Amino acid sequence: MARAKKKAAKAKPAKSKTKVKKSKPVAKSPAKKSAKPIDLYYWATPNGFKITIFLEEAKVPYNLHPVNISKGEQFKPDFLKISPNNRMPAIVDPNGPGGKPISIFESGAILQYLGRKFGKFYPADERGRVEVDQWLFWQMGGVGPMAGQVHHFKNYAVETLTYAINRYVNEVNRLYGVMNKRLADRDFIAGKYSIADMALVGWVNGWEKQGQDINEFPHLKAWLARMKARPAVQRGMQLGLEWRQNVDMKDPKVHAVLFGQRALK
Repeated sequence: MARAKKKAAKAKPAKSKTKVKKSKPVAKSPAKKSAKPIDLYYWATPNGFKITIFLEEAKVPYNLHPVNISKGEQFKPDFLKISPNNRMPAIVDPNGPGGKPISIFESGAILQYLGRKFGKFYPADERGRVEVDQWLFWQMGGVGPMAGQVHHFKNYAVETLTYAINRYVNEVNRLYGVMNKRLADRDFIAGKYSIADMALVGWVNGWEKQGQDINEFPHLKAWLARMKARPAVQRGMQLGLEWRQNVDMKDPKVHAVLFGQRALK
């Protein structure tokens, strides 16, 4: 079982030596045994959880590199070489296609890559893959951005903008309704447990801060309980939480880094 050792938040993202216990990929994986673990550039957020959950579920060896977004480490030149959009998570697989290293940013693209490489939680047949893809992209384009806007305007904005709060709370409520209906006759969003569920769980777990009442969505509530009962999900969503304990999101300096970002010249 892959487990990341805890590391201080001050660690530089490109030079961190934090490692996890190495374990062999599952026997049925089409990927060859990796000579080196995957490097994961990470911070404890719903998007970061997507990747730690997959790696923990698939028992893939990885090195954990903290990227302290509250201190602006996502703008460091070494990290920008990996993630030009200055966002985490990102990975570097030293054993990429053709045996050469490959770097990947955007959590959805990372999940698809890992699913294909290790043959886990991502169907091999086209019909099954499309079923997963549409819900993965639904999360990427809907649940994540809309819930993120709620978190910002409801919890972190320096001024109260009622229109913005209502706009995004209502949209998340609508999306929760879509998911609740979808889960009425199945345990997981695409039928079988998949990368789409991994992409959603970290966001749905923040329902309270999104101005939602999970009890209004019984099928979604049951799905969330199923997800959080999985040991790998628990491990993936615990990594690095202690790094954020002393971060004040409304501190002017932190706020400027996280929410006052300007285009880099």
